[in-house]
Amino acid sequence: MFTPKDISQIEARGLSVEAVEKQIDNFKAGFPSLPVVRAASVGDGICRLSDEERSEAVAHYEEGSKNLKVVKFVPASGAATRMFKELFEYVNDDKRTEGIDRLIVNLEKFAFFPELAKYLKPQIEDKEVVRNIIIDGLGYGSKPKGLVTFHAYKQGGRKPVEEHLVEAALYARSGERAAIHFTVSPEHQAGFEELLRERQGHYEEMFGIKYDVSFSIQSPATDTIAVNPDNTPFRNDDGSLLFRPAGHGALIANLDKLNADIVFVKNIDNVTTDERKEETVEYKKALAGELLRLQTKIFDILRGYERGEDRDAEALALLSDELCCRLPQGASRELIIESLDRPIRVCGMVKNEGEPGGGPFWVRDNKGREQLQIAESSQISKDDMHLMKEATHFNPVDLVCGVMRYDGTKYDLTKYTDPQTGFISSKSAGGRELRAQELPGLWNGAMANWNTLFVEVPISTFSPVKVVQDLLRPEHQ
Repeated sequence: MFTPKDISQIEARGLSVEAVEKQIDNFKAGFPSLPVVRAASVGDGICRLSDEERSEAVAHYEEGSKNLKVVKFVPASGAATRMFKELFEYVNDDKRTEGIDRLIVNLEKFAFFPELAKYLKPQIEDKEVVRNIIIDGLGYGSKPKGLVTFHAYKQGGRKPVEEHLVEAALYARSGERAAIHFTVSPEHQAGFEELLRERQGHYEEMFGIKYDVSFSIQSPATDTIAVNPDNTPFRNDDGSLLFRPAGHGALIANLDKLNADIVFVKNIDNVTTDERKEETVEYKKALAGELLRLQTKIFDILRGYERGEDRDAEALALLSDELCCRLPQGASRELIIESLDRPIRVCGMVKNEGEPGGGPFWVRDNKGREQLQIAESSQISKDDMHLMKEATHFNPVDLVCGVMRYDGTKYDLTKYTDPQTGFISSKSAGGRELRAQELPGLWNGAMANWNTLFVEVPISTFSPVKVVQDLLRPEHQ
């Protein structure tokens, strides 16, 4: 199937021929559907904290994290193409929609307007205005979301990268330092670094803090081969194989390289203005407090096992009652310990108000365990699709992760994924059809075998920007 030249190309990416052949087998066989049992709900997989419990969790985090290393992990790869899709269709295809009308009428309400105004001439036509947003002028169509001006303040506009610096100072600091890690595309890293050179000192002075900012790029070794509709390798015009990024599920390798006790995970576009941050900060701390509380119990039992103690009854109760992991009847001690001794995540869940995104479900794995998972509709069979409609909550990507073991070593996160998860999509390149293979998100298949707790959080903590008109919402004004 592969020529010597192909093999050299494969190995140059850090892939093996066997891995690529496995990817092609996945195209042929497809991925199995997720064995969903039911949608999780409050009292059945989703925890709703009382005011007292929330306050206790916040206090537990503020006290318990003093000597811990905390990192904020922000997936920020890719250009904001989808955010400006409607604008490109107007400029390139003369397709004017209500969204374009709304953009033009409210132009001065966008935080980026003062920057845009420098490029606008008197009596300028609407199409030229839009062109100066996405192509000329601001050039936002080729920039990542993190470098688009989202919010206006008296001191000037603020971009998502800056809002994440602010958040890190408010809930993800270790003493007088705050660590934040961005995953970026190589072509955009220089833009992030330039912005930080200009603005980082301002926020350090504002909060009396020093930032440790780091970057990583999604490894080409996580890419997947593209195939033709008949599942043979797709080749570029020069005869080379075409590889494509496998989605943000591949970022588990980036996350795995971080050495921290607590890792907050939040998407680059899910930010709001300072006057609306209070609940976000409180609930982030509460999620982290719940994680530390559970870790204390887990670590105590695992240390007991190490001393030769019989902790089975206590372990089973903790797994079932608090970690939402129900083992089959007569589970072996080996399975009990394995179920406790793994990475843990506490995930915020928002009431379903029609926003797109995965949802919280009970899933049965191949070891007979019923446990919690975040599932996308693409992972669920048609026969189980009614369960997706029954979901009362959805995933806003609001995670706090514990990746360290009780003995102080770090888990190898790549060993807790589900390689049987993924989906096939139809794409094109150079006007030719192809099939692409993607992994479910970082919080789906990449974290399938973590201990998981879902906690209800208010909708105010979720303010993503999927299209540019979302910046007109109250949470961004």
